[in-house]
Amino acid sequence: MSTPHGLAILGSTGSIGRSTLAVVALHPERFRVAVLGAHGSWQAIVEQARQFHAETVVLVDQQAAALARAALRDCGSPTRVESGPEALADAVAADNVDVVMAAIVGAAGLASTLAAVRAAKRVLLANKEALVMAGQILMDEVRRAGAQLIPIDSEHNAIFQCMPAGYLPGDVARGVMRVILTASGGPFRCTDIDRLPHVTPDEACAHPKWKMGRKISVDSATLMNKGLEVIEASFLFKANSSQIEVVIHPQSIVHSLVEYIDGSVLAQLGNPDMRTPIAHALAFPERIDPGVQSLDLCAIGSLQFERPDLDRFPCLRLAYRALDAGGNAPIVLNAANEVAVAGFLSGRLAFARISGVVEEVLARITPGRVRTLEDVLAADAQARAEAEQQLGAVAVYR
Repeated sequence: MSTPHGLAILGSTGSIGRSTLAVVALHPERFRVAVLGAHGSWQAIVEQARQFHAETVVLVDQQAAALARAALRDCGSPTRVESGPEALADAVAADNVDVVMAAIVGAAGLASTLAAVRAAKRVLLANKEALVMAGQILMDEVRRAGAQLIPIDSEHNAIFQCMPAGYLPGDVARGVMRVILTASGGPFRCTDIDRLPHVTPDEACAHPKWKMGRKISVDSATLMNKGLEVIEASFLFKANSSQIEVVIHPQSIVHSLVEYIDGSVLAQLGNPDMRTPIAHALAFPERIDPGVQSLDLCAIGSLQFERPDLDRFPCLRLAYRALDAGGNAPIVLNAANEVAVAGFLSGRLAFARISGVVEEVLARITPGRVRTLEDVLAADAQARAEAEQQLGAVAVYR
């Protein structure tokens, strides 16, 4: 039997992290948990470290790390506890790590993802922002270091599974004409447009198919999540905007499709459960049981597809615009959206004004080239500051 792969799970206390550990628990002979990383959820990560005998825990928040260190020491655990973002980057580059699940949300996960790539690890990418903000930089580093990048988003993982044999993200896929991303349409697919200014955060977060965090649930309701995925797909699969299509598919059974130049269309189907793409990426190129119920097509009965209404989902249009503009535009789009969504969730902004804030920020910030990580972070900070100003200028959500 081969030696178990050393696994680092960044964002272990979040939804993707917990799902990853659920798959790992089914296959203890294949994986050992080398590193668990999170921002500040020390109690949850202590329980994970005890259950999976993690070698190292890294918490970005120093106070949380001190509490975790004391709790693990008190129970006699040998797990080492480190703190700070630099410790995350060091941990994923260490020799005891073979595979890195990069699932820290937002810009906070960018540095550790780059560190894993530069250390030539297999990186399972669940952090949308890494590609949206620094796609060219990241993919250039993948090629330079000889790392392997496998997407975890159900849509991109589905596209990867439908690509030609031997294909790896970042390569040109020979014979592929276009990729088709599916979107559930979220909770407001059929809601009267006139009612959208008045919907509440709880309504926006009540996704009909997926169990997700509140920020990504709102992105699903605006279809910004699909817009960000369009940008991701352009970097992962070397596709331009005209080669990436989005279709609404309410059942969330067909996760994405790939059309070839001979007219063949390959699709990946499965129940809407993130353990499936996680298991695929963990074991690639082999297959393992993710613990997911088998798909029953007869019970589903029918599958629907429709074109997205850009009047209902203007964020999708903005994402295509940012992709075509290139440079700092995707960074500005992502940062402005994060601020606007936070404003909506906190009651400062109406749901229907999220796209307006993003569009205004895109219009106000001068287009620019992005060459380094410092350029990325500077553009992100500028867009966030402008978005906060716009948030203060619009009507407060009641």
